[in-house]
Amino acid sequence: MRKILEKSFFNHSAVKVAEELIGKFLVRNMKGKECAYMITETEAYDGFEDKASHAYRGKTKRNEVMFRDAGHIYIYLTYGMHNMLNIVTGDKGYPAAVLIRSVNEISGPGRLTKKLSITKTLNTKLLEENSKLWIEDRGVKIQKRQIKQTPRIGINYACEWTDKPYRFILED
Repeated sequence: MRKILEKSFFNHSAVKVAEELIGKFLVRNMKGKECAYMITETEAYDGFEDKASHAYRGKTKRNEVMFRDAGHIYIYLTYGMHNMLNIVTGDKGYPAAVLIRSVNEISGPGRLTKKLSITKTLNTKLLEENSKLWIEDRGVKIQKRQIKQTPRIGINYACEWTDKPYRFILED
């Protein structure tokens, strides 16, 4: 069973979507060839108050896509060299997104985007076949006990938001 996830899947809180993406498949069409990888790690960034979110200080040219409808792609560059793949979640006007951190066979968000040729050219596009990047439900059943929920990593600057359990990892 292959079912492309539609906007309605992403139109929920970032935390809920981050957990539910575990076990779904990130699909990339590169030069006419589809590559699919099961999502194994995500992180949620949730709204104006989340000090780790790019939207914490308000809307900017860089983060404006976070304020769009659910299902948009948000790509940003970190450390001047790594593209990060995020999916916008929730209601239009409320800035929230999920960072795809790892998939089977590829550990780390920078390695993932490099391997799948995910660049800023995808920023602001919808997550769908037309953009050549989408997410599918392929019928893999993941039990809640298989998902480890932890604080996000690399956000020590985020004060009380540092310890929020917004990171989800598929355990072996």
